[in-house]
Amino acid sequence: MPKGRMISIVDDDQFVRKSLKRLLKSLGYSVSDFPSAAEFLGSPSLRETACLIADIHMPGMTGVELYGYLKGAGHAIPTVLITAYPDDSIRERALNDGVVCYLTKPFREKELINCVRSVLDNVQPH
Repeated sequence: MPKGRMISIVDDDQFVRKSLKRLLKSLGYSVSDFPSAAEFLGSPSLRETACLIADIHMPGMTGVELYGYLKGAGHAIPTVLITAYPDDSIRERALNDGVVCYLTKPFREKELINCVRSVLDNVQPH
């Protein structure tokens, strides 16, 4: 897998993390997963990540805060936010701030795949 094509998943729910990892690996992507934003930020995967999938509601740093931190630190990584607790105001702010997609759990696999492909394969999400 070429450098810069890694997908990193940050979600405190192990089941979600492992399911998404299996799905994306089955499509040929290189995938790393982390139970918290802090673990992702402290990992070597940070530099290799071309697409970030982050849960919005996590203990410590949320997915929205992680995206803002990365953007502010000059590491703007195309990000897909996922949540089981949708909030239209958070969705609007995140998308206006540059987040690629905002998906509500449970989402269809195709929705996530379209978002990832829009980043890695330059295909527009539908």
